[in-house]
Amino acid sequence: MKIAIDTNVLVRYLTWDDEVQATEAAAVIEAADEVHISTVVLCELVWVLTRAYRYTTNEIVPIIERLAADREFEIDQIAARAGLRLLAAGGDFADGVILDDMQRASCEFLATFDREFARLIEPSKVTLLGVRMG
Repeated sequence: MKIAIDTNVLVRYLTWDDEVQATEAAAVIEAADEVHISTVVLCELVWVLTRAYRYTTNEIVPIIERLAADREFEIDQIAARAGLRLLAAGGDFADGVILDDMQRASCEFLATFDREFARLIEPSKVTLLGVRMG
């Protein structure tokens, strides 16, 4: 049986911060033959671990790498690697996924107001909006 899981199930499973919910999450995950983790769930996972649990990049990277390596979990490997690359470069995991999606869609450039994100992208591939001249 193949299932998909929501971010809250994955967070309980990984952090085991609520014994009852973690046990239930583990039971459903371990009963499945394959567990699909959407790219959106990965982005939310990184955000929750960073903001709510105060995990560092050095703690998050191995978690995502383990999920990607585990045959039980099905994730978009290319998007996950792109997110990890940008995270390791000081950016956001979700921004890496956005950049990967932009490239896969053969877009000419990405428009953003986010200066930090723009700084991490090849200049010919980004248009930074909201820049005031003069």
